[in-house]
Amino acid sequence: MRIALTVLFFAVLTACFAQNVNVTHNATLTFPGQNLANIWGYAAGGNEYALVGARNGLIIVNVTDPNNPQQIVQIPGVANDWREIKTYSHYAYVVSEGWGSKIQVVDLNGLPGSNLTYHTVDGGSGIQRGHALHIDEVKGYLYVYGSNLNNGRPQVYNLNSDPYNPSYVGFVNFIGYVHDGYVNNDRLYSAHIYTGQVAVINMTNKTNPTLLATFNTPGNFTHNTWLSGNTLFTTDEVSNSYLAAYDISNLGNITELDKIQITPGSGSIVHNTHIHNDYAVTSWYKDGFAIIDVARPANMVVVGRYDTYPGGSGDGFDGCWGVYPYLPSGTIVASNIEAQNTNNGELWVLTPNYVRGCYLEGAVTDAVTGFPLNAADVEVLSMPTFARTNALGLYKVGQLQNGSFTVRIGKTGYITQEHVVSLDNGVLTLLDVALWPQGSLPVELTRFEARLEGNDALLTWETASETDNTGFEIQQSSNSGKDWQLRGFVLPQGDGTAPAFYTYRIPEMEPGTQFFRLRQIDRDGKSNFSPIRSLTRYSERLQAALWPNPAAGSSTLRIQAGKPARVRVEVWNANQQPTGISLAVDVDPDAQVPLDLSALPTGVYTVRVWDAGEQVQLLLVKK
Repeated sequence: MRIALTVLFFAVLTACFAQNVNVTHNATLTFPGQNLANIWGYAAGGNEYALVGARNGLIIVNVTDPNNPQQIVQIPGVANDWREIKTYSHYAYVVSEGWGSKIQVVDLNGLPGSNLTYHTVDGGSGIQRGHALHIDEVKGYLYVYGSNLNNGRPQVYNLNSDPYNPSYVGFVNFIGYVHDGYVNNDRLYSAHIYTGQVAVINMTNKTNPTLLATFNTPGNFTHNTWLSGNTLFTTDEVSNSYLAAYDISNLGNITELDKIQITPGSGSIVHNTHIHNDYAVTSWYKDGFAIIDVARPANMVVVGRYDTYPGGSGDGFDGCWGVYPYLPSGTIVASNIEAQNTNNGELWVLTPNYVRGCYLEGAVTDAVTGFPLNAADVEVLSMPTFARTNALGLYKVGQLQNGSFTVRIGKTGYITQEHVVSLDNGVLTLLDVALWPQGSLPVELTRFEARLEGNDALLTWETASETDNTGFEIQQSSNSGKDWQLRGFVLPQGDGTAPAFYTYRIPEMEPGTQFFRLRQIDRDGKSNFSPIRSLTRYSERLQAALWPNPAAGSSTLRIQAGKPARVRVEVWNANQQPTGISLAVDVDPDAQVPLDLSALPTGVYTVRVWDAGEQVQLLLVKK
């Protein structure tokens, strides 16, 4: 016999989390009367610079002090709202849609001074404008996309002999217009925006390149590509678009690993992505930019965001054009096309906090046949974290927030289950679940609830029918379901098809968060568990305890409070002098704080714990 749990739920997809997470704003520079386009960076001589594409030309800003960026110079160019920059050695290469802009080359060797040498060249090709560019730094070649030449096909220029004067060597002659692309070690990944495709091209022979593979991207409007190992990342510049990841290790079988939106359903448009240390730092127009953990590219997780355009949202080509994450200090620079309701471009200077996501993956199968279940829903309760299994019954989901969570797994025609899991940043948690078909089990649990009555925990549950039921164990956990203790046993009310109602009271539940579940036991000894419920009781006053005590290298301080509170903890020596161990702890309703005692000499110490209204002192023996 097993418990059949009948639960109806609706999963609502929402934004990953509130904006401005794991990114700190340092400064913003405004450029009156000039829209901004894309952005790049450069570092030399201990200084860091933002290379900003603006309407009237390239702006160079010293961002070595991220709280006090200083404009050095604007290199004039043909006025145009599209401008792209890349660097090679100590040269910046700039292209624009403005006719006659050609390829602008700026010698950055004179920085931090403002007297820089620059000129425009066509390398013998006749190029007059270009939409985007990229540099194969391994081989030393510049690629220009969307120019006036050859219907916008990629144009190739040699930088090896004279980087200040690029020389034309050829173009890709067998594909159409290319909007942007990534090239490395003679392998080009071109973005064909109007056909919605990526083309993978062998560029070893610059005058006779060969096509290796093509594939379509989710929005069929491929804007940008970026490579990391054997994974290619793409963006589609359309409403409700995705950052997508593809396994390209086998060009004969390119497979989509995952795709992600940062505000699903809003209509927001992704623009450019760059991969840095397995993070996709990605501009998203009206949403600002996002930091996405791609260490597991089949399970991408949004772990940081900053909204550089807080007055707008959703569809439209306003807000953040580009973001650059490669400065040695870690400083991020981002370009806003314009501040809202103005024509003033903005350079944003920010500091990221790179954090890994929490990964939850597994398989869902039919408990009777063992076959995988397609389209089963996996939901982390209390979080906007949701996944659906594929044809193999596999799911992958992730979130930024760590901790203990209840995961609900369900599918139409099957008995829904709930499991408590502990999720940690940078850690893969595996949860495989076998769902029982509805009607396959003779005991149907239709309700299980827990509530506080005074300081008592009152558990109530209901069954629709029971057969061969021995009874219910009451189990309790005080550590998020890692360990369970038996609290009582309730006999069945009798076999039959009529509903049965049960109650069980646990007097004076101890303060903190407690977890409860039922273990229903058959007459043949088999058993099954109910969903897990939790209750939180606050202590009447501030309390603290140490374990172990005496302690050698470390001890754990447990704190309980009468309400959510910020509590101070300090360790003082026998002479009532602070030892340097001092911290603030959020208690809601309890907290466990590890104390590192390794630097303290043997002796007796006082641990002081206090909030706004109370103080607790404990003696601690360091042995």
